[in-house]
Amino acid sequence: MRREASIIGGIRNNAQALAVAESGIAMAKMMLLNTDPNKRWRADGSIYEISSASAKVRVRLLSETGKIDINKADQALLQGLMAHAPVEEEQQTKLVNAILDWRDKDDLVRIEGAEKKEYKNAGLTYQPGNKPFQSIEELQLVLGMNESVFKWIEPLVTIYSGQPQVTVQLAAKEVLQTIPGLDTGLLDSYIAARLESAINNQPVPPFPSTSGQNNAVGQNNVLTLVSEALLEDESSAVISAVIKRTEETEVAPFQVLKWEHVTANDASLFTEAMNELLVKQYAEPEFNN
Repeated sequence: MRREASIIGGIRNNAQALAVAESGIAMAKMMLLNTDPNKRWRADGSIYEISSASAKVRVRLLSETGKIDINKADQALLQGLMAHAPVEEEQQTKLVNAILDWRDKDDLVRIEGAEKKEYKNAGLTYQPGNKPFQSIEELQLVLGMNESVFKWIEPLVTIYSGQPQVTVQLAAKEVLQTIPGLDTGLLDSYIAARLESAINNQPVPPFPSTSGQNNAVGQNNVLTLVSEALLEDESSAVISAVIKRTEETEVAPFQVLKWEHVTANDASLFTEAMNELLVKQYAEPEFNN
């Protein structure tokens, strides 16, 4: 009976944590509609926290235009990404060219790339799509891609940006570190200045040296929201949602493109590293009005 009671209690707490995480997504949507652009929640990797008597929820917002679009990025940008991935140096160029061969329309194999013949020789029963990636998960099919590399690049890439460059003002630090040509000496100071501007409800500062990257905020229509709930008993739940702004601003301002209950969260929002990205902390009663 004690064992059954413990199991039932665990299920109840997990369900409660999941409900709190869902409420974090709802609060983020509300704050994204704030009419004051300086008080609107930032989708540049910033984290916001809401506390109640029995739980805390943290939400991290990431703009898809602040990520690397695997359908639009050129070879240099993809090479910069792979240079930081957990992959041997001689395999980096092969992966980049295999990605480019997968998304292009022809069967011409690039140097160190992969088309139909290379997939067949590898004993695979499928061939490159020869069209844009339809999902991030499709990257796992690319010749040479393994689980550890995919898991590392997954939060840094997108199919929703539609632009060859990264909007640096909306890019999280993890993405900015992979962009070739950016002055790394300016990176930490810029991240600190951007965080300070969010804390003080000031406009987003421009990056001082863009090196050809997009420095205009522009339209921020597709975002990833990661919401993590933490209860008093340490029960937790994480939800990741990709949402898109719609023209129905009053009835349904956001369309959900992807909704996922993350069962294995290796990067909790409640770590010391994530504390550095915390912009604001709210008490739950502040949202009751």
